[in-house]
Parts: sequence; C-alpha cells; structure tokens
Amino acid sequence: MKFGRFAILIVFFTGIILSGCGQKNEGASNPSEAKKISLTVWHWMTDRESALQELSKKYEEKTGIKVNFELYAPSDAYAQKVRAAAQGNNLPDIFSVLGEKRDFAAYVKVGHISNLAPFMEANNQEWEKGFFSKALATSEFIEGNSYGVAPGIYGVPIDMTSIMMLYNKDLFKELGLDPERPPVKWEDFLAIGQKIKEAKKQGLVSGWGEIWMIDCIANNFAFNLMGKDKVLLTIRGEVPYTDPDWIRVFTLFKQMQDAGLLYNGLVSMVNKTAEQLFANGKAVFAFNGSWCVNVYQGMNPDLKYGVMFLPRISDKFPVSVWGGAGSSFMVYDKSKNKEGAIKFLQWLSDKEQQMFLAEETRNLPANKGAAGRISPALAEFSKAIEYSTHPRVWGVSEFSQVIEAFDKGIQSIIIGEKTPEQVAQEVQKIKERELAKKKNK
Repeated sequence: MKFGRFAILIVFFTGIILSGCGQKNEGASNPSEAKKISLTVWHWMTDRESALQELSKKYEEKTGIKVNFELYAPSDAYAQKVRAAAQGNNLPDIFSVLGEKRDFAAYVKVGHISNLAPFMEANNQEWEKGFFSKALATSEFIEGNSYGVAPGIYGVPIDMTSIMMLYNKDLFKELGLDPERPPVKWEDFLAIGQKIKEAKKQGLVSGWGEIWMIDCIANNFAFNLMGKDKVLLTIRGEVPYTDPDWIRVFTLFKQMQDAGLLYNGLVSMVNKTAEQLFANGKAVFAFNGSWCVNVYQGMNPDLKYGVMFLPRISDKFPVSVWGGAGSSFMVYDKSKNKEGAIKFLQWLSDKEQQMFLAEETRNLPANKGAAGRISPALAEFSKAIEYSTHPRVWGVSEFSQVIEAFDKGIQSIIIGEKTPEQVAQEVQKIKERELAKKKNK
C-alpha cells in the first residue's frame, strides 16, 4: 500500500494515544557497541518487502547493525497495530503513521515521534537538501501550524508518488483514437464515453470502494474548478458545500456515469481488482498512483499504456494531482536506539539506496540524486510532482465525518440514489454539525 495507498483512515484516536515514561536514548558510539544494536522497523508495503530485506543485509554487512523489517498488511491492519502499540508505549524504533495530518500531529504532540530537523539541517542542510521539497512537505510542520505542533520535520520519505489517469493504447486504437493524444479537455473526455458504449467496452476503472480514492479525484476536480484557496476556505467552514462550484464537482461524477465512462461496479471495487482489470485490457482508462508501474509490470509486462493528467474542466486554475511523499518512516522518540535509527534512515535515503529501491520497486525516489534512474513510465508520473498537492500539506484538515459523507455521497450519485444537490445539502448539514460541536468544546 502506498501514498495514499496511502489511505485516508477514519480514526478517532487523538485522545487515546498515550505517552509514557521515556526510555534512555542510547546510540552506537563505537564499532564494538554498534554490533550489539538491532533496529526494528514496522511497515505495510508488501511490494517492497524483498527490496527492504536486501537493504537490511547490506546495512548489516556495512555496520554490523541488524535491521529487522516486520511486515504487517494490509494497511488498515497495520494502522491498528501502530495505534495499539502507541497506547502501550511499545512502538518499534522506526514506523510510519497512516492517516490524516491531525492523526500524525497527535503522535507528535504526545512525544512518540522525533523531530528530525536538527539532523536534517546539520552540515549546511546536507540531508534535507538531498530530498525533493514535495517529498518532505507531508512530514513537516511549519511555524504557526493549526495543529499546535512544534515546527520541524518528523519523517523521512523513502519514495514519492503521484496519482494520475492512465489509458490503454491498444484500446484507444480499437476506438479509433490516437494512442499518443489522450483527451486534455473535459468535453473531449466525455465524448469518448459514446465510443466506449458503442464498442461495448468498459471505461474508467479505479478502486472507488476505497473512498480515499474518490476523495482524491474529487479534490483534484475542485482545485481545477475553484482553486486551492476556495477549497481551503470550505474546509475552514467559510464556504458551504452547497456552493455552486461544489455542486459542479458532484455533478462531474454524474456526467461521467451518464456518458458511459465509468466501469460497472467501481463504487464497490477495491483498487487491487481495478489494477487487475486494467492490466488485463478490460478498461480503457484507470485512475491510479505511480506505484501501478510496478503492479502492472508484474501483472502484464506487455501492457501498453499512457499516463495523462485529469481532463481540464476550467482554464481559470491549474490542474492538480495528489502527490508528494509516498511512504515515510518516523523515529520513535522513546527508542533506546534513537541515534542508530536516525543513522539508518540517513543511509536508507542516500542516493545509492534510493536508486536501488527505484530500480527494484519501480517507485519514484525521494532523493533528487536518484531521479535519473527511473523508467519512462515513471518519468511521466514524475512530471506531475510539480503540480502535486495533498491534504497533509494544506495546514487544515476536514472533519472525518464530512469526508466520509462527501465520498459516500459521490458513490450514491454514481449509482443514481441521490442527486448532486442532495449530496451537497447532506454534506453541508454534517459540516455545520461538526463545526458547532467544535465551537462548543
């Protein structure tokens, strides 16, 4: 599971993450002492398990320090394990926090995650300058942030991701379309729906049973239609979801369904199923993240596909994509091996190790020096990083209840249960309820 594979997990645990007595921080001060140290890393990334184990062997050969990568999948099971360990003050030396920025902030505020800024900034910011700025942004809290977290960098990105549209070039040819010219404008995209229906094929496939993916594409539409500022004003409660621009966002999903562009049953489909369908030539379009380059290679190495931005709805604002750090590791601040954990993450994020991960797992590297070793397909995804955004860098977070109502409302629009106007009213009602609760606390 990735960046967003990295899923928006609806969790209400800020008040139950318990802080306990800190353990004494001890690092390796000489080689003989280093050999006694072992580090434990928890992760959920099944596709990178073998590569991480190989890197563990290399690090032990180099330093004498054993790094135990422990895999817990899928991502929801992993997140539950991390929450339980946090309550018992029993987190591993290195781990990741999946979820919204407010959840990440909760771990930081109770002292579970180390601030790595002093290490990033040492030696004229040598470590920090090695990363793409977009990769670091999701783990950074700036001065005056709305979460009340001390400014700093609290995670080490090991790769990057961007979520875009893909299209099957062979199916484009069958439909009489130019496989090197995907649709750029919304009207052109909708027009392809008629060709898909006439050919009795299936259109866009995606794991929209995992509602975070609906949230992703809907926010991309919103950024292009109304701009980032208006989206953030909505999250702050200053613009209602009944605003005409938001109703237009909801309407876009009805337009796709009516045009014949959406795969039958995608609102209950997990993304792994969607990936299999697209890899096997069963869908003309897909909405997926850069991790799919590795997935499709394993499923069907002969698949011919292109990567494209979402079709433009408006020329007033730029098209945006969800992107940034795909996966990041945090250091447990109470670890007795904190110094050793930081040194390992410095090594893991160096150019050589980043190139190895990029080649083995076909993911975008977070280290700028490793970017020249990526495949042509990944290079297409990398072009979107310049236009990337993500809720973790917005500085404000929408209420989980609102996100759920928003995404499930879009599902109901697609299957014809509700109109865009009805969903807008229901989402706004929940928004007002949550704002009132917050005000009365």
